[in-house]
Amino acid sequence: MPSNRRSFIKETGAALLATSLLPSVDLAAMADPVQKLTILHTNDVHSRLDPFPMDGSRNQGLGGVSARSALISLIRQEEEHVLLLDAGDIFQGTPYFNIYKGEPEIKAMTAMQYDAATMGNHDFDLGMENFATQLKHASFPILLSNYDFSGTELEGKTRPYKIFKKGSLQIGVFGIGIELKGLVPDNLYGKTVYQDPITVANTTATMLKKKGCDLVICLSHLGDRYTDNKVSDEVLAKESYDIDLIIGGHTHRFFEEPRKYTNKKGGDTVVNQVGFGGIQLGRLEYHFSHLAGKKLAKAHTVVVGKKTRE
Repeated sequence: MPSNRRSFIKETGAALLATSLLPSVDLAAMADPVQKLTILHTNDVHSRLDPFPMDGSRNQGLGGVSARSALISLIRQEEEHVLLLDAGDIFQGTPYFNIYKGEPEIKAMTAMQYDAATMGNHDFDLGMENFATQLKHASFPILLSNYDFSGTELEGKTRPYKIFKKGSLQIGVFGIGIELKGLVPDNLYGKTVYQDPITVANTTATMLKKKGCDLVICLSHLGDRYTDNKVSDEVLAKESYDIDLIIGGHTHRFFEEPRKYTNKKGGDTVVNQVGFGGIQLGRLEYHFSHLAGKKLAKAHTVVVGKKTRE
């Protein structure tokens, strides 16, 4: 065998041996990296700034903005891309609201760096002028797309939607409110015009998709589901085209896991809700990649505070 051929075989064998000793590399993963988005959410906190009192009740020791803030801070240290959202009824339920009219609630949300919230029916309890006054303390937008506040104290104080940039992702978030007639005294919502939530939600979501949003989230205060024909999150999910996730409120339901509905495009619209009083913090993790698209990879609720009894 010629010496140059022996040399070639020897070098090739050494190269193959060296390659076999290298750690295995997932080439598909390198070519299609996954980006994670963590969504944290609350609803119907109802002015519960302190934990529930230690009175022997089922929820004693749970909730409170201090414990929630600590949880949020810990998750933000662990995860690079986090959105913190609220689905309304920030106000009403404790003496804090009766005395301070919502100022400490909004200041607490600002301190926790909420990204956005929507309004619930109880956020009208001291009128629109009061809500507008408390928004001076907010560093986050109030999103509402189906209330027309023209000619009211809230005109120009809310936004229909906002697009958030998280890494290479664009996340579109908008708000949908419940019909106020018969639920809130007329004088408290004044000239506010309620618009059909399904029509407005579909129009807004489609617009956000066309703007390039990778995920479209609806902050809804419609309520989970009803026995009559009242519009609910369930109805909206089934009638939607481009809504990926509905974060709900109003009905105070503690979901054991998010619900998936088949929408008008044959895809999944996910709905989640985490009770009331700040007892739980919702946590959803979405994964995005070019080949696999988007998927809800993990979902669980985190109990806020220390449960002291079953």
